[in-house]
Amino acid sequence: MAKHVAVLMGGWSAERDISLRSGKACADALSRLGYRVTTIDVTRQIAAVLTAAKPDVALNVLHGRPGEDGTLQGLLEILGIPYSHSGVLASALAMQKDYAKALFRAAGVPVAEHLLASRMAAAKGHLMAPPYVVKPVAEGSSVGVFIVTTEHPHPPQELFRDDWPFGDTVMIERYIPGKELTCAVLGDRPLDVIEVVPATRFYDYEAKYAAGGSKHLLPAQVLPNVYQEVRRLALAAHNALGCRGVSRADFRYDDRGTGELVCLEVNTQPGMTETSLVPELAAYAGITFDELVRWMVEDASTNR
Repeated sequence: MAKHVAVLMGGWSAERDISLRSGKACADALSRLGYRVTTIDVTRQIAAVLTAAKPDVALNVLHGRPGEDGTLQGLLEILGIPYSHSGVLASALAMQKDYAKALFRAAGVPVAEHLLASRMAAAKGHLMAPPYVVKPVAEGSSVGVFIVTTEHPHPPQELFRDDWPFGDTVMIERYIPGKELTCAVLGDRPLDVIEVVPATRFYDYEAKYAAGGSKHLLPAQVLPNVYQEVRRLALAAHNALGCRGVSRADFRYDDRGTGELVCLEVNTQPGMTETSLVPELAAYAGITFDELVRWMVEDASTNR
């Protein structure tokens, strides 16, 4: 009998829309592969929905909270449903950028200097000499991020907003100029390295990382020793957090100045649309989208 897979998608985070797209792409792949598929748009009633559905496996393609921060993983552990990607602790650590960076540093993975501050303090005046990045300490990478350059007389005033949805603590992080590189880890295997070239320059506050789309250069055009170091560090960062399944590590590389290479973060629930970075890296390694989704389902377990 075909394995019954619940594809968990949607949810209520700022990254809901991309999760729905990821979920549809994965569900379509699983249907093509002959699995029995139930797609679930995750709500606060998810425990009851899963109990009624009785899946053999949960393919978790939520982004942000609650699917990426360890809480959904804990629920799946309690329900005894094998699931994909990282477990409770690794998910929670990766989502909390300051804790993740402490573990990276301890494992010899270089990171950019940072400080934590209340968003009000960060909005009142420069807490670090520009250029620097302001980002929520515990959100998905694509939301609430501002790059403050030397041309900005004051920090982003959006931080003062009454309806600011990304928490009261922000990370102020030294901005590393140069290339944005990303590398996926599949199990215990680092894949190749993509350079993400954003369509916009980051000179206004509203610009978020890769706002308005981006180009992906695969393989990244960097020196071979840098390329291999990114792969080595992606696996080291994955292991430092105790990640499982698929993860994706993002880096900055100052290719024109100091040659500095730093790890920004590890995404434990990377995008899984047909055009996302991880499927693109898998395809370059000879793994089709359907094979990648099958691998994630067959890799699922509890006690992750």
